[in-house]
Amino acid sequence: MGGGSSPCASCKLLRRRCAKDCIFAPYFPPDDPHKFAIVHKVFGASNVSKMLQELPVHQRGDAVSSLVYEANARMRDPVYGCVGAISYLQNQVSQLQMQLAVAQAEILCIQMQQEQPPAAMVGLPPPPQDEKSSLLLATNNFNSLQQCLGFASTSTSVMQDPLKRESLWT
Repeated sequence: MGGGSSPCASCKLLRRRCAKDCIFAPYFPPDDPHKFAIVHKVFGASNVSKMLQELPVHQRGDAVSSLVYEANARMRDPVYGCVGAISYLQNQVSQLQMQLAVAQAEILCIQMQQEQPPAAMVGLPPPPQDEKSSLLLATNNFNSLQQCLGFASTSTSVMQDPLKRESLWT
């Protein structure tokens, strides 16, 4: 038996005797039967056995880890598997990069507005003192801020439903 007194998880699931040279024993211990069960369900024991036999011994552990990961991903998303998870994460990274760029642009606009010299220093007439013209000036300043940050308001429409997955081939 593959290193212990009880058969490995694969031999236990397949209800066969576990030989000393069982190819599955080092990678599918008897205390973790779910690991082999999911790999067997997605890839089949025969295919996994063939894959492991074609690999050098030092690469088999990594191959089993990859098979287990892909099998788990296929159970969650039968169509795309781990490619769907990778695509989702790449989309999330792109959205976060866009949000970061918008935040950096907003910071830059605010810094530029704070660095502008007051109107009296530039030689422009001082701002009007009556209430109506002060309101007009405030509205103009607000509108210029909106123009400076105009593209930021459209970024919210780019956000997508995180549960929606897009096809990579369409």
